Amino acid sequence: MSEAEARHLEGALQDLRDLIETARTMPMSASVLVNRDEAIQLLDQARRNVPAELRHARWLLKERQEYLEQAKREANELLESARVQAERMVERSDIVREARRSAQQIIADAEAEARRLHHAAEDYVDARLAALEGLLDRTMTGVRKGRERIAVELPPEEKEEDDEEPGEVPVFDQDLTTQPDKGH
Repeated sequence: MSEAEARHLEGALQDLRDLIETARTMPMSASVLVNRDEAIQLLDQARRNVPAELRHARWLLKERQEYLEQAKREANELLESARVQAERMVERSDIVREARRSAQQIIADAEAEARRLHHAAEDYVDARLAALEGLLDRTMTGVRKGRERIAVELPPEEKEEDDEEPGEVPVFDQDLTTQPDKGH
């Protein structure tokens, strides 16, 4: 603000003060009668003489207040966003923890079921093999009995002449039993 502007502002404000101080008082009151046109003219003159720096300072104060309010809103939004993100992270870690626990339980259940099925399969195979063994035993018994029925007991002298290998069962030869005697 220049010195001349400051003097003009000071002068207009002083003139306004003088106008009010020298104004006539109302009877039985502290109020004064002031010439309205004169007072408005002095106020307009003072306002015109308000330096640009003062107007700029007022504008800066207004801008500063708006900036502070905006910064406060952004800070609150940022805090809310951080809170929401922290909640999501906690929730995710809880979800991950629960998913791991659930996966471990599923694996344990699957392994137990696999063991149960393996044992059941072994029991089934054992039962089927036991049944087959019984069937084979009965079949072998039947085969032995059948062979014994058809086996002909050879006299001891013919047994020695046989070229059979030891442990071999003699084979029934039908022709030997039905040949006529050469001496008759």
